[in-house]
Amino acid sequence: MILFFFRTLVFLLSAALGLVAADLLLSGFHIEWAHWWGFLLCAVIFAVLQGVLTPWITTVAQRSAPALLGGIGIVSTFAALLIVVLLPIDGIRITDAMSWILGPVVVWVVTALATVLLPVLFLRREVREAERLRRGRS
Repeated sequence: MILFFFRTLVFLLSAALGLVAADLLLSGFHIEWAHWWGFLLCAVIFAVLQGVLTPWITTVAQRSAPALLGGIGIVSTFAALLIVVLLPIDGIRITDAMSWILGPVVVWVVTALATVLLPVLFLRREVREAERLRRGRS
């Protein structure tokens, strides 16, 4: 159960980091910081959508267009962003075509990197603590 919560936390944090990176890098990608609760809600909805859409889009692509399988991550990121932006929540806005094109790429890359690196950062401290405790008992 702890592993499930840890993975969920990493997935949520990586989604939020991807969205923040897009906000910092793209002039047409805006997080409404005045409504921080809206951003948090959008980040959670985005992460859930990613978790649901990716397997579904993969299944559809396997049946209909196997050549698209390599781009499933970006396609599902675009779909999740589209849904989140269309929701009536003051959290995220995308205002120009270039941000619609580059936004999913930025979010996808940062989310992928964060999903790999965050567990390493979190667990490194835990491994050191366990090693210290083990040495103390020897």
